[in-house]
Amino acid sequence: MNTRVAVVQHPPVLLDRGATLDRAVALLAQAASEGASLVVFPESFVPGYPSWIWRLAAGRDGATMTQLHARLVEQAVDLDRGDLAPLGEAAKAHGVTVVCGLAERDAEFSRSTIYNTVVVIGPDGRLLNRHRKLMPTAPERMVHGFGDASGLRAVDTPAGRLGTLICWESYMPLARYALYAQGIELYIAPTYDAGDGWLSTMRHIALEGRCWVIGSGVAMRGRDVPEGLPACATLFPDADEWINDGDSVIVDPRGKVVAGPLRRELGILYADIDLAAVVPARRALDVAGHYARPDVFELQVRRVAAAPVRFVETGAGA
Repeated sequence: MNTRVAVVQHPPVLLDRGATLDRAVALLAQAASEGASLVVFPESFVPGYPSWIWRLAAGRDGATMTQLHARLVEQAVDLDRGDLAPLGEAAKAHGVTVVCGLAERDAEFSRSTIYNTVVVIGPDGRLLNRHRKLMPTAPERMVHGFGDASGLRAVDTPAGRLGTLICWESYMPLARYALYAQGIELYIAPTYDAGDGWLSTMRHIALEGRCWVIGSGVAMRGRDVPEGLPACATLFPDADEWINDGDSVIVDPRGKVVAGPLRRELGILYADIDLAAVVPARRALDVAGHYARPDVFELQVRRVAAAPVRFVETGAGA
């Protein structure tokens, strides 16, 4: 089965959910016109990755961080409210599967916590899966809540059986194995990381899991930061600076790079991939099958999220 994959490497309209979704819809249409049946967007594409966390100090720059965080929460995606509807409608209109990173607002409970989330949308426009990043990395912990394993799942799509991990979750061996054990054909990694080390990781995972690996990187320059954001002139003074290099890449099940890396360049990375290549690649190595040792090792995944603390109001005498 052949699948044409499109990896979008364009910046969002930072901290503007509506404008970023408009951009995503246009890019999706462009990819679909080139025959793509799977379109992948990078980590936190809607409404943009909070790059400032790597340049600010919590104590010294607390006021600026608070202002930026307030904007991020305001522009984050509330799935229950239907904020992602334009992307779902576009997926249905073009008949494509979409994987997209986003900042997700928890509007059911605290209404303030946001998560680093990746969603899978089917070609009928329905949400097939939502995975929240298990462990925010370094200063991300000042921004994102911890995810759970409820979305640590492989899902069947017309483009293939796929699973997603976000950025440095790909360095968590047990999280990777949880996806391998579900028979994934496509391992999709939206990321803010880039560089030779990350590209080596993408190749390693392809060799380890004997699956197609799609790394979807964030590419942004100083000029992509909208004017008017708090302290933007101080944080990103050079319009030509590459804040992040991108390095989107597609790797086959034997570790060969078949497209990319797209470095310091905006565009859409395409590849025609053959899902039938997965099975013969696993003839010699199937880490969740004949190469596993279930008599020695066991992995347990607690899928059910911990129940939140609920407020219950009782009357007198209750």
